Amino acid sequence: MDLCEKTIHEETIFEGKIITLRKDRVLLPNGEEADREIVEHPGGVAIVALDEDENVYMVRQYRHPFKTILLEIPAGKLNYGEDPFTCGVRELEEETGLVAGQYDYLGAFMVSPGFCGEKIHIYLARELSKGTMHLDPDEFLEVEKRPLKELLDMVMNNEMEDAKTVLGILKANEWIKKEQY
Repeated sequence: MDLCEKTIHEETIFEGKIITLRKDRVLLPNGEEADREIVEHPGGVAIVALDEDENVYMVRQYRHPFKTILLEIPAGKLNYGEDPFTCGVRELEEETGLVAGQYDYLGAFMVSPGFCGEKIHIYLARELSKGTMHLDPDEFLEVEKRPLKELLDMVMNNEMEDAKTVLGILKANEWIKKEQY
């Protein structure tokens, strides 16, 4: 069975600074038609910045959709067409004031593929040194470092809900374990 849906019509509903909302009319595999609401987003990059003592540099910031402050790995939005590695290097220094001498690509994930086109790439950054922190004018955050082991416990105890952070911490830990064998 062909599971693909064929787009019949696309309509842009809203164009914002970060997202575009689109309504698509699609032809289903059974011949019926349906509407799909799509959030277009250029994607992003998240960085697990790990020092030589296995501490991870985290950012604490307010997230308005959930009206709460979250502890997260540094991350940022890709510009359309931008290379994820270039974005990751930029975002690490912008948000933490750190520069890394080594980067390992840990993969990417689809944030919510049922309605959103956002994909986040994750890197492990090591060999850290001081750079220059330079936040965007509308960006307010605090940087703190936490032991990787503590963050793993937080993930497994459901004390961390941010998907990119959960996945980044788990993937970085597995990467490090594989290197040690």
